[in-house]
Amino acid sequence: MKSTVEQLSPTRVRINVEVPFEELKPDFDKAYKALANQVRIPGFRPGKAPAKLIEARLGRGAILEQVVNDVLPGRYSEAVTTSEVKVIGQPEIEITKIEDGQELAFTAEVDVRPEIALPAYDGIEVTVDSFTIGDEDIEEQLQSLRQRFGTLTGVERPVQDGDFVSIDLSATVDGEDVPEAATTGLSHEVGSGQLIEGLDEALSGLSVDESKEFTSTLVAGEHAGKEAVITVTVRSVKERELPEADDDFAQLASEFDTLDELKEDLRNRVERVKKVEQAGQIRDKVLETLLEQVEVPLPEAVVQAEIDAVVHDAVHGFDHDEAKLAEALEAQGSSREEFDKDTKESAEKSVKTQLLLDAIAEADNTQVGQEELTERILFQAQRYGLSPEQFIQQVQQAGQLGAVFADVRRGKALAGVVGKVKVTDSDGNAVDTAEMFGAPEGSEPEGTEETTTASAE
Repeated sequence: MKSTVEQLSPTRVRINVEVPFEELKPDFDKAYKALANQVRIPGFRPGKAPAKLIEARLGRGAILEQVVNDVLPGRYSEAVTTSEVKVIGQPEIEITKIEDGQELAFTAEVDVRPEIALPAYDGIEVTVDSFTIGDEDIEEQLQSLRQRFGTLTGVERPVQDGDFVSIDLSATVDGEDVPEAATTGLSHEVGSGQLIEGLDEALSGLSVDESKEFTSTLVAGEHAGKEAVITVTVRSVKERELPEADDDFAQLASEFDTLDELKEDLRNRVERVKKVEQAGQIRDKVLETLLEQVEVPLPEAVVQAEIDAVVHDAVHGFDHDEAKLAEALEAQGSSREEFDKDTKESAEKSVKTQLLLDAIAEADNTQVGQEELTERILFQAQRYGLSPEQFIQQVQQAGQLGAVFADVRRGKALAGVVGKVKVTDSDGNAVDTAEMFGAPEGSEPEGTEETTTASAE
């Protein structure tokens, strides 16, 4: 087999393949054997009819067509491997010549990874927000912990912010009742903003068995996106009584004996959270800087596939009704044109990011260990409320295990870049990224045997 590659653009090639017919003999033998088991010829047992009789019965053209269809995928893959092109996406294959007994020729146009010139990482500088830990941060955590151990007590007074109420709801659109929006005995924390927009404001000041009407936009059901008149009736009001913040509470709510020990632990937790947030900002800013500095040609077909997937999911949420999607967008103050524009920009950025990080991973020879892949699988399984076995099964059935591996590799590649750039906070202090992302490969800091990738998320 002979193959050559034509570069059509930075992101697309045409692979020309020529296959002599003598190389196809095993494929013809395989086709005849398969057909012999399917075609019944008098005087011969299934699978025993000679090739010439099968060819006479079916015609040479039908057999040739089957052989060509069978060999194309394998010969295409062989040509890709031989030419060492890095394909992304499905090829468009066209048969250009079939000379029976002589030669089979075809072309395959396919998107490929573009060549990307990477910058020197040590020349990149980013600034992120500094953080401090104040007494108010500790008090906020302590208050949250006290609320978890609080008790609800009924009160005979108007509703206040922070109360827990039991309510009945009903709604009308253009004077017509909306059955799916009606409910009774619904529990709600006033001020949480977790239900309907305008509900908390309507509840404030109401007493038990009092009602109030307000208008809001429905977000689900047949009338999604439409303005409705909603009636709320209060059935009960309870307030949360919090335990005293003292040593007894510390012993109840934690493994510590004193309130001071509990507060110190809360301070450490707050610090860890703030460092995680700062690590996320570092990662995002380094990535944004790379995207600004590096030219990444975009494969049109790959970008379009990403756009199509987003649009399909959006329309699917409205029973594939384009008009309903347009109505929902309009209710949000947007339009289909803006949605399409934003979707395209997001898809282009997503593809550019993937190609860039893949190029960095390849240039740095980023390796992913089994432990790192397992860690990501466990994280994703927990995120979707599945067991690791269920998640792996679903990923394998969808053919997405390679995508999970690629995501881990990209995250690790980005973490490697972060370890080589200069990071300062808004106060001008240098930020130790090794503490968050691990030391750069090859630096071998004392007490560290391998690069930490916890921040790849």
